[in-house]
Amino acid sequence: MQIEKFTIGVGDRFGKQGPAQLSALKKALDAGVEIIPVWNKSHREHTIIGTTPSHTRAAADSAVKTFGWNKNYHLDADHIALATVDRFLPYCDFFTIDVADFIGKPPTTDDADTVRQALRQFVGTTISELGLQSPLRQEMIEKFIADYASAICHAGRIHKHIENAKGRGNFIAEVSTDEAEIPQSPLELFLILGGLAACGVRVQTIAPKFSGRFNKGVDYVGDLLLFTKEFEQDLLAVKTAIKTFSLPPSLKLSVHSGSDKFSLYNPIHTLIKKHNCGIHLKTAGTTWLEELIGLALSEGEHLALAKTIYKQATAKISELTAPYATVIDIDIRQLPDTNTVENWSGSEFARALAHEPQNPRFNPHFRQLLHVSFKIAAQMGEKYLSALDSAAPTISQCVTDNLWRRHIRPLFLGH
Repeated sequence: MQIEKFTIGVGDRFGKQGPAQLSALKKALDAGVEIIPVWNKSHREHTIIGTTPSHTRAAADSAVKTFGWNKNYHLDADHIALATVDRFLPYCDFFTIDVADFIGKPPTTDDADTVRQALRQFVGTTISELGLQSPLRQEMIEKFIADYASAICHAGRIHKHIENAKGRGNFIAEVSTDEAEIPQSPLELFLILGGLAACGVRVQTIAPKFSGRFNKGVDYVGDLLLFTKEFEQDLLAVKTAIKTFSLPPSLKLSVHSGSDKFSLYNPIHTLIKKHNCGIHLKTAGTTWLEELIGLALSEGEHLALAKTIYKQATAKISELTAPYATVIDIDIRQLPDTNTVENWSGSEFARALAHEPQNPRFNPHFRQLLHVSFKIAAQMGEKYLSALDSAAPTISQCVTDNLWRRHIRPLFLGH
């Protein structure tokens, strides 16, 4: 199984927006670019919402059938570990192997030796493709082994477990290090890929931690010129690793928490076009926010429901934000008072939430809090799901427009 050149993670936490997401991808297809959807949902999200991977599979299959999508599609077991992977095995064909927690963990002797054997050939060499000016020294390799060998070999064990269940070549493997504390350099990315190859991981997408902040649902915070330089070097690291380690030719970069990183889309588009590279963009949480926007614009009881979710979110800020502390920046002083929100029209609620940075009413703190507040909607159960059904026309339009106009067009088409 080979991953397509352009793929996009289209998380759909409540399983209702698949056809609207596919409508955006059909617009891209009509514009000449094939982008394959990857529905992703993590163990944590399933636990919070009360769903299982079978629900996600059923929702994806139903969306494809309802819409009439005749291209490929995938289902991602998002951020799995050995303890959580088994429940995804019957339903998924894409597995995001998350090893960030093992970075910096001292490796066993066997793990260290495995990676050392794979990388010993580079001691004394200068990898010019990555812009290195001096040869790699043994102590540099040993420092890398101390930092990454445990994570690399753990990925190998998870990959082997999946392969034993699914069969060789019957799934797509992504390795994720994006939730690590420190970004990986292009050289480290190259060496990670070499270690993964030595451990038998047929990795097809790699999700590194880039420099800067990738907060949930809002734009990139960081040095844009530095990111652009690093991203190009990462593309070259992947290209070089494919040749050096005989990795799958489909191997490409994956941008996690990639939704709403508007300032990055133009440089990414320019670079993947320059180097003729693929890309995987992950946009998991924005669909849920478009549901809230659609509910608000539907006014009446639907707007009241959106306001209730916000009110409850302000009362549970610590609980809701704790699992996402490294990927959100909320200044509670900038959150609107619940009494103020109670008097908002649907349009005012939507303008505060929709990611239109030029709109003076847009509030990124309001948006980030609601981004991590889907647990409240899940606890409402049928009341929330019924509201999604009755407000479906407005919500669908919001979901399609957000994915097409704000994400697909600038990143994949360059305008």
